[in-house]
Amino acid sequence: MTELDPFEVACPRCGEIVQERFYGPCLRCRDELRASFTREGRVIELAAYEPKMNVTPNAVATKDD
Repeated sequence: MTELDPFEVACPRCGEIVQERFYGPCLRCRDELRASFTREGRVIELAAYEPKMNVTPNAVATKDD
């Protein structure tokens, strides 16, 4: 198993050299992205589900005796 020690990497977003465990945006850029894309949840009202009637009953099955 390998150690996940921080290494020097250039942030792909701002270009700053930072110490990170994984390649990607630096901590400051991650915080900025999280703040700009965070949204509140909302409730969406949907119409009640009604199954589609693909098959019509045939005359023999519905015939009264």
